[in-house]
Amino acid sequence: MIRSTATGAEIDVRVIPKSPRTAVDGERDGAVLVRVAAPPVDDAANEELRRYFAAVFGLPRRAVRIISGDRRRKKRLALDGVTAESARGVIRALHR
Repeated sequence: MIRSTATGAEIDVRVIPKSPRTAVDGERDGAVLVRVAAPPVDDAANEELRRYFAAVFGLPRRAVRIISGDRRRKKRLALDGVTAESARGVIRALHR
């Protein structure tokens, strides 16, 4: 679900668009469940996902990339400059 890479960490996420607010909501199917407020139209949900993770981790938006699944609900995000251990801690703190 969260693993280390040469440049940071990768996180598997499962996205549910058109939610009342954008937030981490636990785990599902071996991925972090993220509800996003944006609809899945014109890349709006993907951009909201990138914006949210950039804000949560204190990164510039360019440091958060969708590396697979950009047109699917299950995606893999790359976070540059973040360790897998710190990513796990942040995700745990968000889902309390």
